This record gives sequence, C-alpha cells and structure tokens, in this order.
Amino acid sequence: MEFSSECLEYHPDFLQKQLADKYLQQLWDELEWMQKKIVIFGRRRLQPRLIAWYGDSSAKYGYSGLSLSPLSWHPGLLEIRHLLEEFTSTGFNSVLANAYRDGSDSMGWHRDDESELGPTPLIASVSLGEERRFLVRENGKRSSGITLGHGSLLIMKGSFQRRFSHSLPKTRRNIGLRINLTYRRVSDQAPD
Repeated sequence: MEFSSECLEYHPDFLQKQLADKYLQQLWDELEWMQKKIVIFGRRRLQPRLIAWYGDSSAKYGYSGLSLSPLSWHPGLLEIRHLLEEFTSTGFNSVLANAYRDGSDSMGWHRDDESELGPTPLIASVSLGEERRFLVRENGKRSSGITLGHGSLLIMKGSFQRRFSHSLPKTRRNIGLRINLTYRRVSDQAPD
C-alpha cells in the first residue's frame, strides 16, 4: 500500500543514534510509567504496554474509557518537542509516551480520532529502541506495514485518522525495549 504524503510521512533518521540512545535510557529511567485498565470490546483490561502522559496543564485527553491529566513536561520530552515543532512547523501541547518492554507488548487496531484532537490531527510519532512493525489499513483492505527504526519519525496528518486504522502487533522475535512518543495538540476542553 502506498501512502500519500498528504497523510503519512516517514523520516528514518530524525534523531542521530547517539541522541536517540540518550533519550531512550533517560526516558525509560525517569518518566512516570503506568499500566492502566482500558475498555476493549466492552471489557476492562490492562493495556498491553506502559504509558505516561505529559504536557501543558490544559491538555486533558481520553480514549477507551481512560481519562488522562498531564504530568508536567519532562526536560527530555521538551527537547524533542522543540525539535519536532521546528521540523513540522506545528505546535504540540502534549505527548503520550508508550513503552513496549518486549515483543509481547502491543497496540491493537485503532484510530486516534478522539474529538479533542480535532478533525485532521497531526501526530508526530518518534520511535526509540528496538525496531517494530507498524501496520496500517484502510477500511475493508489488507494491511501494509512500515518498520519503525530507532530515532525515526512517523507523521500522521490530514485525513489519515479518518481513512486508516493502525496497530503495533506482538512479535515472537526476542526483542527489548521500544519507547514511542506521540506528540499531539489537544483542545483545552476536558474529554467526555
């Protein structure tokens, strides 16, 4: 499947390896990681990964029955935010950090289409650590994938969240830690 640059961009070398290595270790050691219960197919289950929500105090966010109030910006997350804002010419007020401890941690099929993100959100996704396969599919069509490498940037924008769903499936490969940082701009209104 080919993606229009109107919807998806992939930049494999957004962060140099030494800088990506530094952020991987720093964020793993210093972020306030948690594992929350979410609603999946009407049942409450523990998320199959760790998360941490940081941002401006007004950046409240919710998905799958979970409401998140942001922690104050971590210095490393702020540094990456400034790099992203310069690169994308877009302002971000929050970041959802996801830690995939090994190949059994995952993220199921979903869209980041919550109302507080607006109708055409731009989400800048930075990958640190182990490579993982990111799958994308349009309604009723087969999935296609991109291998997200250490220090890479994936930008989802325009109609992407309306047209496509995406996932990070489990893998049987013996792999270690991957941290994914999804920078967003949420409205100042609390989620429903």
